[in-house]
Amino acid sequence: MSTSAEEAIARASTVASEAFITASGPGGQNVNKVATAVQLRLDVYALRLPELVFRRLKELAGSRMTSKGELLLTAQRHRTQEANREDARVRLAQLITEAFNLPEKRAKSRLNRVNKTQRLEGKKLRGTVKAGRGRVQFD
Repeated sequence: MSTSAEEAIARASTVASEAFITASGPGGQNVNKVATAVQLRLDVYALRLPELVFRRLKELAGSRMTSKGELLLTAQRHRTQEANREDARVRLAQLITEAFNLPEKRAKSRLNRVNKTQRLEGKKLRGTVKAGRGRVQFD
């Protein structure tokens, strides 16, 4: 079963739950009275992501992923609930999209015999230069 990033984002927006909390930081009296910050919770297992994408999402999320597999995003950049809500959803979509961008496998470089001998000669030369950098002894 192959899932695309758009499908995963659509599923995430239906499964995610939001809670409004009081924001921290500057803002005067308003910040203490009004719950404008958004805390977005998403059960990642409910997305049914492919194994590689799930691992990459877990790696990208870092400490924002709980041990139960919940992704926890907090948005408090803006002064209104709606703006913070939109910000949290955009950040969630970016995170999921980035998880689907799997890094390409690195192709192993192949050296020919001449390049290999040149490289080894260069290493030997550097080794002799470094070996000569010891403490000077006066005999």
